[in-house]
This record gives sequence, C-alpha cells and structure tokens, in this order.
Amino acid sequence: MQEIDPIYYNKLGICFYWKRGTVKDIQKVQLVFRDSCILLSPEELHKFYDSISTLATEPPLCSDCKENDSCRSLLLETPIPQLCFAVSYKELQGISDLIRGTLFQLDLEKYLDKLCGN
Repeated sequence: MQEIDPIYYNKLGICFYWKRGTVKDIQKVQLVFRDSCILLSPEELHKFYDSISTLATEPPLCSDCKENDSCRSLLLETPIPQLCFAVSYKELQGISDLIRGTLFQLDLEKYLDKLCGN
C-alpha cells in the first residue's frame, strides 16, 4: 500500500492514485473492484457514475435478483466503449458508493486547494 494514495474504499473495492511516475502526473484514478482495474480521469468517473445512476433507475429487478449475489443480470456500461460489466444489484450499489465517495473526496480536495490558495 506504500505505492498508492488511497482516495476512497468500501467492501467492494478501492479508488486510488499511483504514487509513481506518469500515472500520478496525469491525475487519473485507479478504480479496482472484483477482478478488474480501470484507470479513469475524474470526468470519466462522472460519466461512469451517470451510467450507474441510469441503470439503477431502470425497471426494478425481480426480488430474487436483488437478494442473489450470483445473479449478474445488469449490464453496466463504462466510459470505455469496448468495456461493460455484468454485475449483480448489490455490486451495482457497491460500485455506486465507491464512485460517489471518490468523487466527493476529489471535489473536497479541489475545494480545499482553492480555499488554501494552492
């Protein structure tokens, strides 16, 4: 964990900056959940969160799908056109929290930098 700067995490995953070299310089966030890692800009994180919000407001799933972690009946689009994830309802909630928390931390950091004149 010495090579990363954690931004936000929950039971499902973590978002962080790499401390090393060029990745930190371009200010992209590493999003890790399940067996997947995606490197996204803050703008792409916002787009991803919009996809999650849209998917969450679609017609409700059957009660079995909401309770069953192995039912990955939701197809979650990412800001990367070639990449989608099949997720369960609970995973969708966890990913939503992970990205919402990360965006909050990024916005707070930006606000504090402005406030302190950095």
